Amino acid sequence: MAEQLKQSILLGHFEPGDRLPSERELASEFQVSRVAVREALRALENSGFIITRQGITGGAFITDLTFQHLANAFIDLLLADKISIPELHYVRRLIEPDVARLAAMRITPEYAERLREAVKFEKVPVSSIAEEVDGKTVVHFILAEMCGNRFLEALVRPVLGLSKKIVETIEEKPHILHPAGMHHPIIEVVIAGDPEKAAKAMEKHTIEFGKNLMRMEKTFLKKKKIRKPS
Repeated sequence: MAEQLKQSILLGHFEPGDRLPSERELASEFQVSRVAVREALRALENSGFIITRQGITGGAFITDLTFQHLANAFIDLLLADKISIPELHYVRRLIEPDVARLAAMRITPEYAERLREAVKFEKVPVSSIAEEVDGKTVVHFILAEMCGNRFLEALVRPVLGLSKKIVETIEEKPHILHPAGMHHPIIEVVIAGDPEKAAKAMEKHTIEFGKNLMRMEKTFLKKKKIRKPS
């Protein structure tokens, strides 16, 4: 049943924000028990397709599918010691130069303006580590959007989300880990429409950032161990 509902969502039979029929109606339509309906809805919620709300106006509602669920899965894998910070760095070094290369091939005046504004925003004073990290990942998100390959974008977003989680856990000051201005060389060559220079600039950036991040791996692992429930 969960698979049938998922296909209906993917085929556009429901729009984001739509409320699914009640458990009773779904049980009648699919000729299954309400227990089976609940199990199906739980599976869909766990995979990010729906969100359940309580109360008189509650129910199961279709979500606007984003990359956040994948990002959360990556974070869970890191916390469960299924992936490591060096592995994260390796993946970023592999995919982000290609993202920058493709972005430089698709530059437009509108994208150029967004990139310039994103770099300016990185210098604006912020009140928290999370806010600073968010500001310094905007450039990467714009480039991922620009590259024109949704699969690459789907990889970049959770990988960046994982990097953010690590920085927040370590509680390192982002301006030390990622000083302002690190994105300038990348933005200049992307806006200039030079794919090869864009790839090289991004590779240099990912190497520099990766070295800083990996130096903090022991701190991250120590804090993660302390925060594990006993």
